[in-house]
Amino acid sequence: MTNTVAAANAEISRYVAASSRPIFDKPTIAAQPPLVIRPYRLFSQRFPLLSLSLLERNSISSSRLRSLPNDSDASGGLTYKDAGVDIDAGSELVRRIAKMAPGIGGFGGLYPLGDSFLVAGTDGVGTKLKLAFETGIHETIGIDLVAMSVNDIVTSGAKPLFFLDYFATSHLDVDLAEKVIKGIVDGCQQSDCALLGGETAEMPDFYAKGEYDLSGFAVGIVKKDSVIDGKNIVAGDVLIGLPSSGVHSNGFSLVRRVLAHSGLSLKDQLPGAAVTLGEALMAPTVIYVKQVLDIIGKGGVKGIAHITGGGFTDNIPRVFPEGLGAVIYKDSWNVPAVFKWIQQAGKIEDAEMSRTFNMGIGMVLVVSKEASQRILEDANGAYTAYRIGEVVNGEGVWSAGFSESSHNVVNECAIAGRPSKGSPY
Repeated sequence: MTNTVAAANAEISRYVAASSRPIFDKPTIAAQPPLVIRPYRLFSQRFPLLSLSLLERNSISSSRLRSLPNDSDASGGLTYKDAGVDIDAGSELVRRIAKMAPGIGGFGGLYPLGDSFLVAGTDGVGTKLKLAFETGIHETIGIDLVAMSVNDIVTSGAKPLFFLDYFATSHLDVDLAEKVIKGIVDGCQQSDCALLGGETAEMPDFYAKGEYDLSGFAVGIVKKDSVIDGKNIVAGDVLIGLPSSGVHSNGFSLVRRVLAHSGLSLKDQLPGAAVTLGEALMAPTVIYVKQVLDIIGKGGVKGIAHITGGGFTDNIPRVFPEGLGAVIYKDSWNVPAVFKWIQQAGKIEDAEMSRTFNMGIGMVLVVSKEASQRILEDANGAYTAYRIGEVVNGEGVWSAGFSESSHNVVNECAIAGRPSKGSPY
């Protein structure tokens, strides 16, 4: 770990030395605040990175995304809002914050440093912690914590440099805390970054006995001429999906509501699988850093979306230029059994599932057609990747049939770019 920290420090020092004076003193960007972006990954609106003029032009428009029902459907199916999470309220908060701090909204925040950008992200693991308390599985929740931040910043093409954690509890159980932090160390090793430090807060009477809370903060770096920002995406580009390990670290408020309604316990077997519900739901979030950076290095990657809160519907459009949307090919990847159980047990509509969960795809890369062929060919044996859709003219995310043999969308798109058949995804 010492060598990793030294390498990170050396790399930052090199970039600092390359800049003769503070970047915010340079007249070319005098109109920009030193802290360019404050990321609010969870919510749907996308604010163009490092471009206040574009921000003003787009005016934080929520019309760019297809609106889905907030309440239970007529059949009585559960929704994320039923479980206490209101995505629309979160979007409204983003709009209000944007008035005070323009430029927010990317998966990671970019800070100019010489010929590069530092890219920063912060996150937690949500109410997945509740299941950690119930199952007693604490060894992997730290991996989730690291994953949620480093997966965000790698969407800009940034290599993670270091990570910091915040661990808070009412009474410090050293053995339990060690298990959690061991997971954080594992996550940092998987993403090839240093665990630079953290904070342990013991706050009597603030948390229930045996419970704790976690936050994480990651910083990475990318050359300015290598930033993945989506601005070159065009209709016809291909969506490549990288598989998830399951629910990852979003949607657990709805998961816990479904579990309560199902009559099953975390010790019961997951229908259609050889693991318990607890094991399936606690599977740690996949860390995509090394795989994504390797794919980026081969060229042709134009945009990357981390599929977290908001699912496909809200996250994929965040990387598109205005006027573009996506068609998702149904049945073009294997949906894990845990999502099938959640939907059946909660009687959840397809649209609500796709707005809340990753549905088996944790990262989406928008690439040129030529690059897509190479990525899919290279995936054989090395990793798994799916061709899950394509970019179209129009706005929103739509589902359509798909022919594996012809690689064509079965439901043709109208001239305006919106599928003439099918339904909002």
